[in-house]
Amino acid sequence: MKSLNTAATSRLRAETEADAVGVSTGSVKLTLDDLPPPETRRWVMRRKAEVVAGVRAGLLTAEQACLRYDLSMEEFLSWQGMIDRHGVQALRVTRLQDYRRRED
Repeated sequence: MKSLNTAATSRLRAETEADAVGVSTGSVKLTLDDLPPPETRRWVMRRKAEVVAGVRAGLLTAEQACLRYDLSMEEFLSWQGMIDRHGVQALRVTRLQDYRRRED
């Protein structure tokens, strides 16, 4: 299983956080190599954020991401919405119920 190096993780974090607040840094360049491998089955916070950042950076469309990772569009959009509303930390599985309760 591929792991990101520190520089790629930093680029990804900057891209995701900038996108989450609607700010474009212009200096962050993601590639498909920065995304999780297509066979990913364990979706930790970082991997979810990588996929959302990849779509937002134009590396692939939301539809392509769903096909590549065997996700439903609803699931992908929920990741994107959680980042937009609460930041990347909201993607942590153990915190999802807390964030969902706040939305009700």
